[in-house]
Amino acid sequence: MRNFLAFIRRFRVLLFFALLQGFALTIYFTFSAFPRTQYLTTASSISGTIMNWRNDVTKHFELSSSNKKLQVENAWLREQLLENKMALSAPVDIDSVVLKKGDFTQHFEYIPGTVISSSFSRRNNYFTLSVGSKQGVERGMGVISDKGIVGVIHNTSEHFSVVKSCLTKDINTDILINESGEPGLLKWDGRDARRGNMTGVSNDRSIKKWSKIVTGGQSGIFPRGIPVGKVEKSAPVEGQPVWDVTVLFAENFRTVQYIKVIKNILKSEQDDLEDSIPDDPIDDE
Repeated sequence: MRNFLAFIRRFRVLLFFALLQGFALTIYFTFSAFPRTQYLTTASSISGTIMNWRNDVTKHFELSSSNKKLQVENAWLREQLLENKMALSAPVDIDSVVLKKGDFTQHFEYIPGTVISSSFSRRNNYFTLSVGSKQGVERGMGVISDKGIVGVIHNTSEHFSVVKSCLTKDINTDILINESGEPGLLKWDGRDARRGNMTGVSNDRSIKKWSKIVTGGQSGIFPRGIPVGKVEKSAPVEGQPVWDVTVLFAENFRTVQYIKVIKNILKSEQDDLEDSIPDDPIDDE
């Protein structure tokens, strides 16, 4: 207390001056319109700048959480599309009737995930994903991005999975030319990560450049209609009645980050039925 009183006594003139100065400025800004406006404008500007800085920092730390929420929402929205459902009754014209919830059963579900490592310059390339068996991922499931197909699940652990990407020599995905419905298989020759090949297309059919190529959906791994790429060029294969079709991939496998693993809810039912087909043709005679 003695030291405090000594400090007051020593700096009494300076403290008295600061008090009067503060009182004078308060009166000035309170009763003078222009200085008050300038003060409020400057204070607001400073406060706004500080809040923007704080928002940028906060937004950076919350970006990962926001991306996960968007992935989950996008997966749910995709599941609501008709191509991911199976009709329980006779086919209907969706343009002329109102569809009811009971008319369809869910056929495909989507598990969102992130690519945490990848390769694209080898003969056989694989991606590692941030989701595994704990999230319901199993070997043989298809993997897509927002742009198109990515590959097929090769193996899983509890929290991770490995994808055999379209950049492998034995991908063999069934695909078709969207405009004509002409089917074929997707291949990759190991040379260009942006281009693949479509094989098995008969050369008695004309193929238009830049025709859209999509998944055929026969294997049950991918729904029909998932983008694969576009026809960049086609040339006859010497000595064979087929086209060699060059496919420009829809997805850039060098930069893919966010994916969805496709779960075919009805695949086991389809597999069991197809396994019951006899190897030899039935003799009806």
